[in-house]
Amino acid sequence: MRRPLVCAVAALTVFLPAPALAEPEVPDGGTGLDYPRGGEGPEGSEIAFTFQDPRISESSGIAPSLRHEGVWWTHNDSGEHPTEVYAVDENGATLATVTLALERRDWEAVSVAPGPDGEPAVHIGDIGDNFGGSWSEVRVYRFPEPEVLADTTLDPAVLTFSYADGGRDAESMMIDPRDGRLYVVSKEFAGGLYAAPAEIDPEGVNTLERVDSAPLFATDAAFGPDGTRYVIRTYWGATVYDSTDGVPGTSLGAFDLPESDQGESVAFTPDGTALMAGTEGLNAPVWRVPLEDRYRTGRAEAEEAAEDAEEAGSPSPSESAGEPPEDGGERGSAVPFIAGGGLVAALLIGGIVLLARRG
Repeated sequence: MRRPLVCAVAALTVFLPAPALAEPEVPDGGTGLDYPRGGEGPEGSEIAFTFQDPRISESSGIAPSLRHEGVWWTHNDSGEHPTEVYAVDENGATLATVTLALERRDWEAVSVAPGPDGEPAVHIGDIGDNFGGSWSEVRVYRFPEPEVLADTTLDPAVLTFSYADGGRDAESMMIDPRDGRLYVVSKEFAGGLYAAPAEIDPEGVNTLERVDSAPLFATDAAFGPDGTRYVIRTYWGATVYDSTDGVPGTSLGAFDLPESDQGESVAFTPDGTALMAGTEGLNAPVWRVPLEDRYRTGRAEAEEAAEDAEEAGSPSPSESAGEPPEDGGERGSAVPFIAGGGLVAALLIGGIVLLARRG
Protein backbone atom coordinates (compact mmCIF):
# COMPACT_ATOMS: atom_id res chain seq x y z
CA MET A 1 0.00 0.00 0.00
CA ARG A 2 1.36 3.38 -0.93
CA ARG A 3 2.15 5.82 1.87
CA PRO A 4 -0.47 8.51 0.80
CA LEU A 5 -3.16 5.87 1.30
CA VAL A 6 -1.79 5.03 4.74
CA CYS A 7 -1.85 8.69 5.68
CA ALA A 8 -5.42 8.98 4.40
CA VAL A 9 -6.53 6.13 6.62
CA ALA A 10 -4.84 7.66 9.65
CA ALA A 11 -6.31 11.12 8.99
CA LEU A 12 -9.84 9.86 8.49
CA THR A 13 -9.63 7.76 11.64
CA VAL A 14 -8.46 10.69 13.73
CA PHE A 15 -11.07 13.19 12.58
CA LEU A 16 -14.10 10.94 12.75
CA PRO A 17 -15.82 10.89 16.16
CA ALA A 18 -14.62 7.95 18.25
CA PRO A 19 -17.97 7.28 20.02
CA ALA A 20 -19.48 6.23 16.69
CA LEU A 21 -17.13 3.25 16.49
CA ALA A 22 -17.88 -0.05 18.19
CA GLU A 23 -14.69 -1.82 19.17
CA PRO A 24 -14.08 -5.17 17.53
CA GLU A 25 -13.47 -8.28 19.56
CA VAL A 26 -9.78 -8.66 20.33
CA PRO A 27 -7.81 -11.31 22.24
CA ASP A 28 -7.22 -10.87 25.96
CA GLY A 29 -4.97 -7.88 26.48
CA GLY A 30 -6.36 -5.93 23.54
CA THR A 31 -6.99 -2.27 24.19
CA GLY A 32 -9.04 -0.86 21.34
CA LEU A 33 -9.78 -0.38 17.68
CA ASP A 34 -6.28 -0.46 16.28
CA TYR A 35 -4.80 -3.04 18.70
CA PRO A 36 -2.18 -4.34 18.39
CA ARG A 37 0.16 -1.39 17.74
CA GLY A 38 3.75 -1.66 16.62
CA GLY A 39 6.07 -1.62 19.61
CA GLU A 40 9.11 -3.47 20.84
CA GLY A 41 7.65 -6.84 19.93
CA PRO A 42 7.84 -10.01 22.05
CA GLU A 43 10.84 -10.50 24.29
CA GLY A 44 13.81 -11.71 22.30
CA SER A 45 12.83 -9.97 19.07
CA GLU A 46 15.89 -8.94 17.11
CA ILE A 47 16.92 -7.87 13.63
CA ALA A 48 17.90 -11.00 11.73
CA PHE A 49 19.31 -9.16 8.71
CA THR A 50 18.88 -6.12 6.49
CA PHE A 51 18.47 -6.21 2.72
CA GLN A 52 21.80 -5.21 1.18
CA ASP A 53 20.68 -4.95 -2.44
CA PRO A 54 19.67 -1.37 -3.40
CA ARG A 55 17.18 -2.83 -5.88
CA ILE A 56 15.16 -4.16 -2.94
CA SER A 57 13.64 -0.88 -1.80
CA GLU A 58 9.99 -1.87 -1.25
CA SER A 59 10.08 -5.45 0.00
CA SER A 60 6.45 -6.46 0.23
CA GLY A 61 6.66 -10.18 0.92
CA ILE A 62 9.06 -12.78 2.28
CA ALA A 63 9.08 -16.59 2.26
CA PRO A 64 11.62 -19.27 3.19
CA SER A 65 13.06 -21.50 0.50
CA LEU A 66 12.09 -25.17 0.49
CA ARG A 67 15.23 -26.18 -1.39
CA HIS A 68 17.99 -24.03 0.09
CA GLU A 69 18.62 -23.74 3.81
CA GLY A 70 18.91 -20.19 5.08
CA VAL A 71 17.56 -18.65 1.86
CA TRP A 72 14.60 -16.25 1.68
CA TRP A 73 12.61 -15.04 -1.33
CA THR A 74 11.37 -11.46 -1.60
CA HIS A 75 10.16 -8.93 -4.20
CA ASN A 76 9.23 -5.28 -4.51
CA ASP A 77 5.81 -3.67 -4.21
CA SER A 78 4.06 -1.68 -6.96
CA GLY A 79 5.92 1.19 -8.58
CA GLU A 80 8.77 1.55 -11.02
CA HIS A 81 10.43 -1.78 -10.30
CA PRO A 82 11.56 -4.50 -12.69
CA THR A 83 9.72 -7.82 -12.66
CA GLU A 84 12.33 -9.45 -10.45
CA VAL A 85 12.20 -11.87 -7.53
CA TYR A 86 15.23 -12.07 -5.24
CA ALA A 87 16.79 -14.91 -3.27
CA VAL A 88 18.74 -13.56 -0.29
CA ASP A 89 20.85 -15.27 2.34
CA GLU A 90 20.77 -15.00 6.14
CA ASN A 91 22.83 -11.80 5.93
CA GLY A 92 20.45 -10.12 3.49
CA ALA A 93 22.83 -10.45 0.52
CA THR A 94 21.26 -11.25 -2.85
CA LEU A 95 22.23 -14.69 -4.14
CA ALA A 96 20.12 -14.82 -7.29
CA THR A 97 17.64 -12.75 -9.28
CA VAL A 98 14.75 -14.39 -11.13
CA THR A 99 13.24 -12.14 -13.80
CA LEU A 100 9.67 -12.97 -14.85
CA ALA A 101 8.93 -12.34 -18.51
CA LEU A 102 5.63 -10.48 -18.04
CA GLU A 103 4.17 -7.14 -17.01
CA ARG A 104 3.76 -6.47 -13.32
CA ARG A 105 0.87 -4.61 -11.74
CA ASP A 106 1.03 -4.69 -7.94
CA TRP A 107 3.05 -7.54 -6.46
CA GLU A 108 2.20 -7.92 -2.79
CA ALA A 109 2.97 -11.43 -1.53
CA VAL A 110 5.20 -14.46 -2.01
CA SER A 111 4.81 -18.06 -0.86
CA VAL A 112 6.91 -21.15 -1.51
CA ALA A 113 4.89 -24.37 -1.53
CA PRO A 114 4.71 -27.63 -3.47
CA GLY A 115 3.42 -27.17 -7.00
CA PRO A 116 1.13 -29.56 -8.92
CA ASP A 117 4.06 -31.94 -9.45
CA GLY A 118 4.91 -31.96 -5.74
CA GLU A 119 8.14 -30.03 -6.28
CA PRO A 120 8.77 -26.67 -4.53
CA ALA A 121 7.39 -23.70 -6.43
CA VAL A 122 7.56 -19.96 -5.84
CA HIS A 123 4.21 -18.15 -6.01
CA ILE A 124 4.05 -14.36 -6.49
CA GLY A 125 0.74 -12.68 -5.64
CA ASP A 126 -0.08 -9.85 -8.07
CA ILE A 127 -3.10 -9.09 -5.89
CA GLY A 128 -2.71 -5.47 -4.82
CA ASP A 129 -5.23 -2.81 -5.86
CA ASN A 130 -4.63 0.74 -4.68
CA PHE A 131 -8.00 1.74 -6.15
CA GLY A 132 -10.06 -0.32 -3.72
CA GLY A 133 -11.10 -3.29 -5.83
CA SER A 134 -11.20 -1.83 -9.33
CA TRP A 135 -9.52 -4.87 -10.89
CA SER A 136 -12.04 -7.52 -11.88
CA GLU A 137 -9.32 -10.19 -11.75
CA VAL A 138 -6.04 -10.73 -9.92
CA ARG A 139 -3.17 -13.06 -10.72
CA VAL A 140 -0.66 -15.36 -9.10
CA TYR A 141 2.57 -16.25 -10.90
CA ARG A 142 4.09 -19.67 -10.24
CA PHE A 143 7.51 -20.98 -11.21
CA PRO A 144 9.62 -23.95 -10.02
CA GLU A 145 12.04 -23.03 -7.26
CA PRO A 146 15.50 -23.25 -8.89
CA GLU A 147 17.68 -26.14 -7.79
CA VAL A 148 20.71 -23.93 -8.43
CA LEU A 149 20.60 -20.30 -7.36
CA ALA A 150 21.68 -18.19 -10.33
CA ASP A 151 20.34 -15.21 -12.25
CA THR A 152 17.75 -16.33 -14.78
CA THR A 153 14.67 -15.29 -16.75
CA LEU A 154 11.53 -17.44 -16.66
CA ASP A 155 8.04 -17.61 -18.13
CA PRO A 156 5.89 -18.45 -15.09
CA ALA A 157 2.49 -20.09 -15.04
CA VAL A 158 -0.19 -17.39 -14.72
CA LEU A 159 -3.10 -18.30 -12.42
CA THR A 160 -6.15 -16.02 -12.58
CA PHE A 161 -8.62 -15.36 -9.76
CA SER A 162 -11.72 -13.28 -9.12
CA TYR A 163 -13.63 -12.63 -5.89
CA ALA A 164 -17.11 -14.06 -5.52
CA ASP A 165 -18.29 -10.83 -3.84
CA GLY A 166 -16.54 -8.26 -6.05
CA GLY A 167 -13.05 -6.82 -6.42
CA ARG A 168 -10.86 -6.33 -3.35
CA ASP A 169 -7.54 -4.80 -2.46
CA ALA A 170 -5.28 -7.43 -0.92
CA GLU A 171 -1.67 -7.78 0.15
CA SER A 172 -1.76 -11.18 1.87
CA MET A 173 -1.50 -14.61 0.28
CA MET A 174 -0.66 -17.97 1.84
CA ILE A 175 -0.66 -21.60 0.75
CA ASP A 176 -1.47 -24.53 3.03
CA PRO A 177 1.48 -26.94 2.83
CA ARG A 178 -0.82 -29.88 3.58
CA ASP A 179 -3.07 -29.68 0.54
CA GLY A 180 -1.73 -26.78 -1.54
CA ARG A 181 -4.86 -24.68 -1.12
CA LEU A 182 -4.32 -20.97 -1.69
CA TYR A 183 -5.82 -18.24 0.50
CA VAL A 184 -5.97 -14.47 0.13
CA VAL A 185 -6.72 -11.94 2.89
CA SER A 186 -8.29 -8.68 1.75
CA LYS A 187 -6.93 -5.39 3.05
CA GLU A 188 -10.03 -3.55 4.17
CA PHE A 189 -11.76 -1.87 7.07
CA ALA A 190 -13.58 -5.18 7.57
CA GLY A 191 -11.17 -7.61 5.95
CA GLY A 192 -12.01 -11.08 4.77
CA LEU A 193 -10.25 -14.42 4.43
CA TYR A 194 -10.81 -15.92 0.96
CA ALA A 195 -10.18 -19.47 -0.20
CA ALA A 196 -9.32 -20.55 -3.72
CA PRO A 197 -10.82 -23.76 -5.15
CA ALA A 198 -9.23 -27.00 -4.00
CA GLU A 199 -8.23 -27.65 -7.61
CA ILE A 200 -7.00 -24.60 -9.52
CA ASP A 201 -7.75 -24.35 -13.22
CA PRO A 202 -4.53 -23.06 -14.81
CA GLU A 203 -6.41 -21.86 -17.91
CA GLY A 204 -9.62 -20.40 -16.47
CA VAL A 205 -10.70 -17.88 -13.84
CA ASN A 206 -10.79 -19.33 -10.33
CA THR A 207 -13.27 -17.94 -7.80
CA LEU A 208 -12.11 -16.81 -4.36
CA GLU A 209 -14.82 -17.47 -1.77
CA ARG A 210 -14.99 -15.61 1.53
CA VAL A 211 -14.68 -18.09 4.42
CA ASP A 212 -14.23 -15.77 7.42
CA SER A 213 -13.44 -12.29 8.66
CA ALA A 214 -9.88 -11.04 9.11
CA PRO A 215 -8.04 -8.26 10.96
CA LEU A 216 -8.45 -4.80 9.48
CA PHE A 217 -5.80 -3.71 6.97
CA ALA A 218 -3.88 -6.99 6.75
CA THR A 219 -0.55 -6.63 4.94
CA ASP A 220 0.64 -10.26 4.79
CA ALA A 221 -0.13 -13.82 5.89
CA ALA A 222 1.67 -17.15 6.04
CA PHE A 223 1.26 -20.77 7.11
CA GLY A 224 3.64 -22.48 9.49
CA PRO A 225 5.73 -25.34 8.11
CA ASP A 226 3.26 -28.08 9.14
CA GLY A 227 0.09 -26.15 8.28
CA THR A 228 -1.35 -26.31 11.82
CA ARG A 229 -0.75 -22.61 12.40
CA TYR A 230 -1.08 -19.53 10.24
CA VAL A 231 -0.48 -15.86 10.89
CA ILE A 232 -2.05 -12.66 9.58
CA ARG A 233 -0.12 -9.45 10.13
CA THR A 234 -1.12 -5.79 9.94
CA TYR A 235 1.02 -2.68 10.04
CA TRP A 236 1.02 -2.97 13.83
CA GLY A 237 0.94 -6.58 14.90
CA ALA A 238 0.14 -10.22 14.22
CA THR A 239 -2.65 -12.68 14.99
CA VAL A 240 -1.91 -16.41 15.03
CA TYR A 241 -4.56 -19.03 14.29
CA ASP A 242 -4.83 -22.73 15.03
CA SER A 243 -5.65 -24.46 11.73
CA THR A 244 -5.03 -28.01 12.97
CA ASP A 245 -8.54 -29.01 11.92
CA GLY A 246 -8.63 -26.76 8.87
CA VAL A 247 -9.10 -23.15 7.85
CA PRO A 248 -10.36 -20.76 9.18
CA GLY A 249 -9.59 -22.41 12.50
CA THR A 250 -9.53 -20.41 15.74
CA SER A 251 -7.59 -17.39 16.93
CA LEU A 252 -4.90 -18.15 19.51
CA GLY A 253 -4.12 -14.52 20.24
CA ALA A 254 -2.46 -11.38 18.95
CA PHE A 255 0.71 -9.47 19.81
CA ASP A 256 2.73 -6.45 18.77
CA LEU A 257 5.41 -6.68 16.13
CA PRO A 258 8.55 -4.53 16.33
CA GLU A 259 7.78 -0.98 15.26
CA SER A 260 8.65 -0.26 11.63
CA ASP A 261 8.07 2.43 9.02
CA GLN A 262 5.59 0.35 7.02
CA GLY A 263 5.28 -3.27 8.11
CA GLU A 264 4.56 -5.33 5.01
CA SER A 265 5.77 -8.93 5.23
CA VAL A 266 5.64 -11.95 7.52
CA ALA A 267 6.66 -15.62 7.40
CA PHE A 268 7.29 -18.48 9.79
CA THR A 269 10.84 -19.69 10.15
CA PRO A 270 11.34 -23.18 8.69
CA ASP A 271 11.31 -24.72 12.18
CA GLY A 272 8.09 -22.90 13.10
CA THR A 273 9.48 -21.35 16.29
CA ALA A 274 9.57 -17.71 15.18
CA LEU A 275 8.23 -15.20 12.69
CA MET A 276 10.22 -13.13 10.24
CA ALA A 277 8.69 -9.66 9.89
CA GLY A 278 9.83 -7.15 7.30
CA THR A 279 9.15 -3.59 6.22
CA GLU A 280 9.57 -1.44 3.15
CA GLY A 281 12.52 0.86 2.54
CA LEU A 282 16.12 0.84 1.35
CA ASN A 283 18.29 -1.46 3.50
CA ALA A 284 15.14 -2.37 5.41
CA PRO A 285 15.47 -4.69 8.41
CA VAL A 286 13.85 -8.10 8.76
CA TRP A 287 13.06 -8.98 12.37
CA ARG A 288 13.12 -12.42 13.93
CA VAL A 289 10.24 -12.59 16.43
CA PRO A 290 10.24 -15.64 18.76
CA LEU A 291 6.90 -17.35 19.30
CA GLU A 292 5.35 -18.63 22.50
CA ASP A 293 4.79 -22.39 22.63
CA ARG A 294 1.06 -22.07 21.99
CA TYR A 295 1.71 -20.31 18.69
CA ARG A 296 4.21 -22.82 17.39
CA THR A 297 3.00 -26.21 18.66
CA GLY A 298 1.37 -28.30 15.96
CA ARG A 299 -0.82 -31.36 16.27
CA ALA A 300 2.04 -33.86 15.95
CA GLU A 301 4.04 -32.13 18.66
CA ALA A 302 1.00 -31.90 20.95
CA GLU A 303 0.22 -35.59 20.52
CA GLU A 304 3.85 -36.48 21.15
CA ALA A 305 3.85 -34.39 24.32
CA ALA A 306 0.63 -36.03 25.47
CA GLU A 307 2.06 -39.50 24.86
CA ASP A 308 5.23 -38.62 26.77
CA ALA A 309 3.16 -37.27 29.64
CA GLU A 310 1.00 -40.40 29.71
CA GLU A 311 4.05 -42.65 29.74
CA ALA A 312 5.51 -40.62 32.59
CA GLY A 313 2.23 -40.85 34.51
CA SER A 314 1.77 -37.09 34.56
CA PRO A 315 -1.24 -35.11 33.31
CA SER A 316 -1.24 -33.96 29.70
CA PRO A 317 -0.54 -30.29 28.98
CA SER A 318 -4.25 -29.62 28.47
CA GLU A 319 -5.14 -31.25 31.80
CA SER A 320 -2.43 -29.34 33.61
CA ALA A 321 -3.54 -26.05 32.17
CA GLY A 322 -7.24 -26.71 32.68
CA GLU A 323 -9.97 -25.96 30.19
CA PRO A 324 -9.45 -22.78 28.17
CA PRO A 325 -11.79 -19.84 28.75
CA GLU A 326 -15.10 -20.21 26.99
CA ASP A 327 -14.26 -17.50 24.46
CA GLY A 328 -10.47 -17.70 24.57
CA GLY A 329 -10.04 -19.93 21.54
CA GLU A 330 -12.73 -18.43 19.34
CA ARG A 331 -11.76 -16.52 16.28
CA GLY A 332 -12.40 -12.79 16.63
CA SER A 333 -15.34 -11.65 14.53
CA ALA A 334 -15.83 -8.31 12.81
CA VAL A 335 -19.64 -8.57 12.84
CA PRO A 336 -20.26 -6.44 15.98
CA PHE A 337 -17.79 -3.90 14.67
CA ILE A 338 -19.49 -3.68 11.29
CA ALA A 339 -22.94 -3.40 12.86
CA GLY A 340 -21.90 -0.63 15.24
CA GLY A 341 -19.78 1.34 12.81
CA GLY A 342 -21.34 0.71 9.41
CA LEU A 343 -21.79 4.39 8.64
CA VAL A 344 -18.23 5.23 9.66
CA ALA A 345 -16.91 2.32 7.60
CA ALA A 346 -18.71 3.63 4.54
CA LEU A 347 -17.28 7.13 5.06
CA LEU A 348 -13.80 5.74 5.59
CA ILE A 349 -13.84 3.50 2.55
CA GLY A 350 -15.35 6.20 0.37
CA GLY A 351 -12.78 8.72 1.51
CA ILE A 352 -9.92 6.32 0.99
CA VAL A 353 -11.03 5.38 -2.51
CA LEU A 354 -11.51 9.05 -3.43
CA LEU A 355 -8.04 10.00 -2.16
CA ALA A 356 -6.49 6.97 -3.85
CA ARG A 357 -8.01 7.88 -7.21
CA ARG A 358 -6.82 11.48 -6.85
CA GLY A 359 -3.37 10.13 -5.94
